Amino acid sequence: MIRFGSGALGRVVRSGVGRRRVQTLVIAVATMMAVASAVVAGSLLVATNAPFDHAFASGHGPHLVASFDPDRASTAQLAATRRLKGVTATAGPFPATTISPVDGRGGHLPALTLVGRPDRGSAVDRLDLKSGRWARGQGEIVLSTSFSGPDIRIGSTMLSSEEATARTLTVVGFASSAGRSADVWTTPGGVRALAADGAVLTNQMLYRFDSAGTKSRVAEDRRTIAAALPAKALLGATSWLDTKHRADRGAAVTIPFLFAFGVLGISMSVIIVGSVVSGAVGTSLRRIGILKAIGFTPREVVRAYVAQALIPASAGIVLGVVLGNLLALPLLHDTESVYGTASLSVAWWVDVAVPACALLVVGIAALVPALRAGRLHTIEAIAVGRAPRTARGRWAHRAAGRLPLPRPLTYGLASPFAHPVRAVAMVLAVTFGTVAATFAVGLTQSLNAVAAAQDPENRADVTAITGRSGPAPGAAPAAQQGPSGSRQAPAPGADRPPADPAAVRAAIAAQPGTASFYGTAEGDATVSGLSGTVRATLYQGDSRPGAYEMIAGHWLSGRGQIVVPTAFLDRTGTEIGDSVRMTFEKETVRLRIVGEAFDTSNDGTSVHADLDSFAGVAPGVFHVEVGPGVAPAAFAKKLSDVIGPLGGDAFAESAQQGESTLLVIEAMAGLLTLMLVGVAALGILNSVVLDTRERVHDLGVCKALGMSPRQTTGLVLASVAGIGVVGGLIGVPAGSALHDYVLPVMGAAASTHLPPSVLDVYSTPELLLLGTAGVLVAALGALGPAGWAARIRTASALRTE
Repeated sequence: MIRFGSGALGRVVRSGVGRRRVQTLVIAVATMMAVASAVVAGSLLVATNAPFDHAFASGHGPHLVASFDPDRASTAQLAATRRLKGVTATAGPFPATTISPVDGRGGHLPALTLVGRPDRGSAVDRLDLKSGRWARGQGEIVLSTSFSGPDIRIGSTMLSSEEATARTLTVVGFASSAGRSADVWTTPGGVRALAADGAVLTNQMLYRFDSAGTKSRVAEDRRTIAAALPAKALLGATSWLDTKHRADRGAAVTIPFLFAFGVLGISMSVIIVGSVVSGAVGTSLRRIGILKAIGFTPREVVRAYVAQALIPASAGIVLGVVLGNLLALPLLHDTESVYGTASLSVAWWVDVAVPACALLVVGIAALVPALRAGRLHTIEAIAVGRAPRTARGRWAHRAAGRLPLPRPLTYGLASPFAHPVRAVAMVLAVTFGTVAATFAVGLTQSLNAVAAAQDPENRADVTAITGRSGPAPGAAPAAQQGPSGSRQAPAPGADRPPADPAAVRAAIAAQPGTASFYGTAEGDATVSGLSGTVRATLYQGDSRPGAYEMIAGHWLSGRGQIVVPTAFLDRTGTEIGDSVRMTFEKETVRLRIVGEAFDTSNDGTSVHADLDSFAGVAPGVFHVEVGPGVAPAAFAKKLSDVIGPLGGDAFAESAQQGESTLLVIEAMAGLLTLMLVGVAALGILNSVVLDTRERVHDLGVCKALGMSPRQTTGLVLASVAGIGVVGGLIGVPAGSALHDYVLPVMGAAASTHLPPSVLDVYSTPELLLLGTAGVLVAALGALGPAGWAARIRTASALRTE
């Protein structure tokens, strides 16, 4: 009985692994890439399964974050609500206010909800302090981790506002709240000190209920609390279900593209491993016959060839798990920021299940050709292994010989037909590499289009405000709210009399360098068919420069029109052409839906309507495009000098930065594509090495007849050129189709359809260029064997059996 290990079978396996170094490398790298892709995809699938629920339970998150008027409800009255029916735990009241801080460089942060808490622990919403320490005195703050970055770190200082009486705030820590109860925290005394300077003070209460699994149950508990307090004491409340929905939707977008890359990686691994082992069997027929002649049983031959695949595959699997964990960390960190949860890491069972499945896949892929080796008869294997098989592919050589090309090239073009199975494997490897490259290019362009389509009103060169409404200079728009969902506060200095919108409009029109402008007014509105309030933006004038990308219909062009996002249509059951009633600043009008916009802000419920439809509403913000050669900063300063005395202000818009999630997806797509293309090239390398070694005697004959090294290189490269062309012709349409399938799935995860500018990203020259990727991948894999074939000496080649 021949045993695996130190016996004869073990020596055969070790010899095969050491002798076929290219095969060993290809199997190891292919499995490494497949396992890494699967670990990344699996870890994110787990991370987006129920991380909010787990973190919410771990941090004892609040089912309801409620804000109360301290003049209408005393501390004792709020404390008494913890004894209401259904309430299981409360925290607070905590003093709260809203600030619009200015960082050390003069940049404006969004309006932030500031809450005073003596420490990070409480019966409800235990905060996870990520770094630093808790605030100990006035002027010290702890920021939400979503604001952590190179510009804001521990020790950074900022002003609470632009007012002359603004207080200096020092960042001493970063924390996260599972319930997103606030954006920034400080001591209770710190909040009251800011309130003494004129900030509006409220009291925050955090509640947990015995039953809060549905919106109706949370709404009923909210009504119970409101009824137990004086009228109008409850200013507003946020349900944990709304927070969960936003968090789940944010991370789910990344899953479809990762799943696509994972499937590509695993499929390519199966193809390449099967091809490598099949090639090893095909080129070792004589060796297999000798093994059987000296006593190896068919089962032992099968075990030997399966083991020769599993050994390098095991090394690749270990490296793939390590690489997958490293690649998963950035996306898990981003997911952690989306959820505002405790630290996420790759689930231990993913690191166990993926390697186990990979070993099974490699074993099955290697078993099929190994069984062929086991079934070969001893005499047949020795005889076939010694006899050259020259008949196969002769028709291809005759057909290629008629082409008006040099004979070395036609010889190379016909070579793959001598091994059709190996040629098909190479075509599939090139096809998958081309699919990955095509998909990645389209995905990157689509994500760039998504980033460019966000917040179009912020693309104006200059923004002028009247002081009535609108963001502070440089502040993020409503779509870029803080983690708690807080909206913009009025501009600093809003306590002074606001400018007359007509006067500001006239000043802009008269300002030299003005190319075009339009006005907007923002605020909360109610729309028929949708409960609660929505964020509404009203436009006056030619607002096409600030128009959102349209999925269907058209942008605003006159009175009585409204444009809504996909989520609004889905939730209200309306469609383009229907009419809705909208109430804005106590004025109700009927508007007709004329377009579906690509807008995911405010949970996909923002609406855009014509301002002139509302008689009592005036624009608070004007967005200005300047003419060619006009510097926006200088234009804004001159305009500010004119409208400043009127009560207005003007500022130049800063360049927009891409969303971190989109940047991470693009980086991951690029990295995974390089891995797939690299493995495809290695698959080609292995196949060409086998072909070259099989034909080394023929190459010696050709060299003896006068074929130069350059012609030899051309022969080897020509042998994969046709494979590259076929792989490219199949891979480009397949990659484009994969893009067209995955992108809508990603959009559905974000509760929106996608506009043509996001979907139709491939141009004809680009597709033609991507088509050459197949030839480049094939040539890349064949360069090494081609160089070896060109360098081998004629005498050495002729002596090779």
